[in-house]
Amino acid sequence: MKKYTILLLLLAAGTQFSCNQDLDPTVYSSLTNTNGYQTKSDAIAAINSIYGRLKGPSVGDNFSYWATRHFALTDIATDLGHCQFGGDPGQLSLGTWNSANGLLREDWNAMYKLIANANNAIFNITPMSGITAAEKAQFIAEAKFLRCSAYMDLTDSWGPVILITEANLGNPGYLDQTPPSSVEEIDAFMIKELTEAADVLPVNYQNNEIYGTNDVGRATKGAALTLLAKLYLRSHDWQKVVTYTQKVMDLNEYHLYPSYLGLFKESNKWCSENIFSSLSDANTNGTELLNHFGPVDHPVVQNRWQYYTVNWDFYNTFGDEDERKQCFFPEFMGTDGLLHKQAPYLGAEPPEGELYMQDVSTKKYADDETTTYYDGHSVNILRYADVLLSRAEALNEISGPTQEAIDLINQVKGRSHAKLLVLSDHTQTSLRDAILQERGWELFYEGKRRADLIRMNKYDVLVNAYHLRVGEAALIKMPQNKYYTYPQSQVDLNPKLSNADRQ
Repeated sequence: MKKYTILLLLLAAGTQFSCNQDLDPTVYSSLTNTNGYQTKSDAIAAINSIYGRLKGPSVGDNFSYWATRHFALTDIATDLGHCQFGGDPGQLSLGTWNSANGLLREDWNAMYKLIANANNAIFNITPMSGITAAEKAQFIAEAKFLRCSAYMDLTDSWGPVILITEANLGNPGYLDQTPPSSVEEIDAFMIKELTEAADVLPVNYQNNEIYGTNDVGRATKGAALTLLAKLYLRSHDWQKVVTYTQKVMDLNEYHLYPSYLGLFKESNKWCSENIFSSLSDANTNGTELLNHFGPVDHPVVQNRWQYYTVNWDFYNTFGDEDERKQCFFPEFMGTDGLLHKQAPYLGAEPPEGELYMQDVSTKKYADDETTTYYDGHSVNILRYADVLLSRAEALNEISGPTQEAIDLINQVKGRSHAKLLVLSDHTQTSLRDAILQERGWELFYEGKRRADLIRMNKYDVLVNAYHLRVGEAALIKMPQNKYYTYPQSQVDLNPKLSNADRQ
């Protein structure tokens, strides 16, 4: 069996040794051009630090960005997500967020920390003489891809933001109050960067000359091309979406994993459906995904919080034949001696021995094979099913329903044994709605839902409809809520980040 070396996304200031191994260590209290960025190992450490920012700063706090918090912005604040707790996630769940929301602040900071690491890596690797030209090109391409992934998330969430690159490091202007760049300007920047990265990055890392091992989890040509397709999808450049999804498919590198439930098992670190993921290892760099997504009082998946969940309305849209409906904990006998289940109707009081859950926990990051506090679940940031559905959406927008578009959607449905679509049943409008629903079923809690709703002009419509049905206020207004409020801490530093039209 071929062995794979999984890239562990570690942020580390240095390797720890027991105190008796080196009683007279050389201390590098600061990095300079005489002791840093000299060797290939130095460059790789700089690149790995960028990957590390996809998660969190340390094992003691590994639930930042794609390791948990980002889902509050992308899924909880939509028609499918739910949080029964108050505070910052509760605000997002109800649509009552403001500039003081801590999750908005933390996600913003996490993205810009990743960008800072990428900028530093590019700035310092570019003049290095101790590595080959091919190594330099590879490392810079990885950094550019990762930086673009953060800018894509920033612009999805906040629209115009401050564009900072390695060019700013030569003359940093720490006290400058820079106006935000438009989404169009940042898109143009990302298109250039991703195109350059795609020309350099390998299709995979098998027998790679630079890394020497199959470092799955690193940026690839397919990842850069997929992010380009996603960028064009957001801007409704449908023909470019068709072009770039075809480029990804033509790589013949990606395939749907046979089982939807198996795709998200902690034991499945990497498979042919993964295009770009944040990887974890429970023993060395675990996350708290299981804790946030796991059910309360479950007899097997114990001591969890049921913090990030889906609402019952969304759960009930799945067909019983759909394997994806098995990706939840809808009913179980709890450790509290009560049968946890769905209420038969809104406002119903449970009989003795039963507990009606407000929402339903998902197994996507809380499978019942995992019992550790820190888990090793991967987060699929870009995967092949999204490519197929994005291509189907673009084809429908260009020419209405086609057999190719239907077949692409049915590939995704067929994997989960869901009811297949029939071409003759659909108009362009009805297929657009079917694609949006399919994306919800397939990609819930993968950081896509809010962007999907906004792109299809359904954010206020569907979110408000859900809130009204359950007796909550319909608070989403467009275009006011297309973007989140800038964190107040950032507005205080730079008043050119104005929330005047956002709250």
